[in-house]
Amino acid sequence: MENALVVTDVKKRYAGGTEALKGVSLTIPKGEFFALLGPNGAGKTTLIGIITGLVTKTEGSVSVFGIDIDKEPERARSLIGLCGQEINFDPWMKPLDIVVNQAGYYGIPRSVAVPRAKRLLADLGLADKSDQIGFKLSGGMKRRLMIARALIHQPKFLILDEPTAGVDVELRRSMWDYLTTLTKEGITILLTTHYLEEAERLAKHVAIINKGQIVANGSMEDILALHDGTASGYGGGKLEDVFMQLTSTT
Repeated sequence: MENALVVTDVKKRYAGGTEALKGVSLTIPKGEFFALLGPNGAGKTTLIGIITGLVTKTEGSVSVFGIDIDKEPERARSLIGLCGQEINFDPWMKPLDIVVNQAGYYGIPRSVAVPRAKRLLADLGLADKSDQIGFKLSGGMKRRLMIARALIHQPKFLILDEPTAGVDVELRRSMWDYLTTLTKEGITILLTTHYLEEAERLAKHVAIINKGQIVANGSMEDILALHDGTASGYGGGKLEDVFMQLTSTT
């Protein structure tokens, strides 16, 4: 089976000596819905930055659909759509223009980009907001707009870094349905989230990272099987209990 992502022994040391990643290896098969979980500061965002070319790794290798990100960075990046944590579009622009402008970075002609952008905005429930100014959108609408922007060049691999942060439950569930549809269409998704029930519902495979190292990696069933029978006491599900077992510093 073709792999969407292969990360091999990736390390990242910052100038001050901080070791953000300590030899991370990860493989995500094509068409997979994969969750990467970890507490704040565990290394998730650093790893995503390396995969997308925003952060320079210290050691190791990364390939996207067999393309080495160091040897063919532009080709590798063209296969990736990134929806980052931060809302980072121009708030004075209209959603349709935001998505169409993104298409321009990939050399997509406007005649192709406009109808494609309108379709994405409609799919994400933003059709009636396409001509509003961006800052007037609700938090959840801004998140969906970022997903539309990430998908405009039809990437094969979509990376979602906390895509539902601050989004209400009803809207999160509609986003879940949309993301599930994307995987059925063959798009590979890498999701990071602090909502562990979200990962438990959506992902077939999960890796848990803590202090720059992968501490668990396998199918959702494999990870849930690590449950030791004790409960956290916070009313979370099994995945939350396993997560606490593996990442607790106490």
